[in-house]
Amino acid sequence: MTSERTITWTWLVLVAITVGSWWLAPAHTRGVASASVAVTCVVLGLALIKARLIIRNFMEVRSAPGWLKLATDAWLGVLGATVLVIYLV
Repeated sequence: MTSERTITWTWLVLVAITVGSWWLAPAHTRGVASASVAVTCVVLGLALIKARLIIRNFMEVRSAPGWLKLATDAWLGVLGATVLVIYLV
């Protein structure tokens, strides 16, 4: 795949995840925002996927050395786990 095609597909996936995250929110259908652990966990997971796509494809990490790819993935994992723990506590 060419670089432009990869960027376009990545952008489409990011848009789809954004729309999907919005659709999961109960406030747009009921008019009332209420906390839901399940929805929050799913949206957090989708946000981490978006972050990884952005880092890999728009910040040129896809062609970076392997250690940088691992470091960014580890950072995202630690960040996601930390945010989840803070939310659940």
